[in-house]
Amino acid sequence: MKYRTLGATGLNVSVIGIGTWQFGGEWNKTFQQDEVDAMFARGKELGINLIDTAECYGDHLSESLIGPAVAHDRGDWIIATKFGHKYHGYLDRTEPRRPEDCLQQLEDSLKALRTDYVDILQYHSWGDNQFFDDDVMDAMHRAKQQGKIRHLGNSVSNNRNVKQVEASQARGIETIQIIYNRLDRAPEDTTFPICAQQNLGVLARVPLASGYLSGKYKPGATFPPGDVREGHKREEVDRKLAEVQKIAKEEVPTGVPMARWALAWCLKNPIVTCVIPGCKDIGQVEENARAAEVL
Repeated sequence: MKYRTLGATGLNVSVIGIGTWQFGGEWNKTFQQDEVDAMFARGKELGINLIDTAECYGDHLSESLIGPAVAHDRGDWIIATKFGHKYHGYLDRTEPRRPEDCLQQLEDSLKALRTDYVDILQYHSWGDNQFFDDDVMDAMHRAKQQGKIRHLGNSVSNNRNVKQVEASQARGIETIQIIYNRLDRAPEDTTFPICAQQNLGVLARVPLASGYLSGKYKPGATFPPGDVREGHKREEVDRKLAEVQKIAKEEVPTGVPMARWALAWCLKNPIVTCVIPGCKDIGQVEENARAAEVL
């Protein structure tokens, strides 16, 4: 494993993290505690130390699986979670915005995670009007002063959201989470230069483009009910998978699995501190970790 400093936070994080949306039940699999325990145990053996989760991956479901898995070695993990969405059912969320609602979500996250602090608490894909709410910002900074939050971050919904990223330092935000992968390079010319100027740690989410860069799918592939990709537009899916085939032929070295290459590709950009791919079993944890070998 290799490690990088997460911007101004000073946190030393593994370049490969563990994304956990899949634990929330929207990726066509229900997870049991013992298999989650085993996945994190193996991840730690491989040197992974960063976990990304959220309040609405299920109703704190993902967090409630992570908590018991890492309770015995909590201090060895860097846990990033989010606030600002409320899960009601499969792909059904509302967006609580009042400071008291956001603080309650933080308390519920701490309870689910079985911890008294989170290393990074991130705004969760808020619009500009909500993000610039000073009352919410003040509430988050009070929670930070109380020791419940070590660092504040922003998981931006739009890769070109220059306005929010530019405001990071002024609002006490030290990390940016953003979609970045070989199929979506928008941040390179929009938000990444700002991240460099402000020394913001960058977490690259969806680094495998929702699995399309795994190399497992070809144009025409379909996804079962309960898999979030089932709702993706057919023509967009086929366009992406056709591009993936071209990339596999022209860019991926012979003998290197495409998923491993795709994670390493993100990390070749020095502004990216860590990629946070999801994983459904120990084998995927191991394969994701091996991307560090390709750097």
